[in-house]
Amino acid sequence: SIIKKQRRELQLLIAELKERDRELNDMVAVHQRHIQAWEGDRHQILALAERCSLLTSELNDKNTIIRSLTKRLKFLESQQNDSQATLENTQQKFKELTQKVTDSSVQCQALEEKNQNLHCSVLELAVKTGQLQAREQELLTMLRLKDDALIETTDYITEFTFKLKKLENALRAVKSEDFCLNREQKELKLTLKDLMLQTNKLKDVLSEKMEENSKQQEEILHLKHQNGCLRNKLALAVEIAQRKDELYQFAKSKQARIEKELSSLRQV
Repeated sequence: SIIKKQRRELQLLIAELKERDRELNDMVAVHQRHIQAWEGDRHQILALAERCSLLTSELNDKNTIIRSLTKRLKFLESQQNDSQATLENTQQKFKELTQKVTDSSVQCQALEEKNQNLHCSVLELAVKTGQLQAREQELLTMLRLKDDALIETTDYITEFTFKLKKLENALRAVKSEDFCLNREQKELKLTLKDLMLQTNKLKDVLSEKMEENSKQQEEILHLKHQNGCLRNKLALAVEIAQRKDELYQFAKSKQARIEKELSSLRQV
């Protein structure tokens, strides 16, 4: 009866061992599946890390291009400011020259009026000279005085004519300078238009690069978020694997104890 009892106990222990063996096999299969999933996640994380490094290098290149474009835009803006200042100085000089030409015209008109008056005076003196030829002997002294006055007037007219020619030459020089300034102003306007077009083009390119940069930054943030989630999942999977390994070690030790008991029972 003792042997039968021990045989029943042995049969129960063998059935329990078989059950434990099936459980261990299931745990090993689940553990193998977890390891395979972990390997897949690891490959995916490596691919994402490589893609993240590529995107980071591309982002650095784009930032370098944006910095160079920003420097060029600042240089063009400084050139535009210099051109604007030159244009304002040219306009100021043009206004001053216009004022000088106006003053010269007014002065020339006044001199012409004075010359006309002097010419009328000369004509009157000539008429009086013809009328006073009969009284030439009596009014010789007066005539000499009139001749002196006429000589002085002629000298004055000559001097005035010389000054008038100078003013005319100055007026011609001012007109030629005015023409040159107008031409230079037109050239500066054309240059300013070209600079404005280039500035607008560079601003459009800069806005496109900034939009592309913002999109890439959003994609990088999304990839970082996915990377963090995958790392959390990987840590959880590693922890689960560690716990399963501990359970496996515990079951193994338990199986060893059961085998020892079974060997002792067999010896008995």
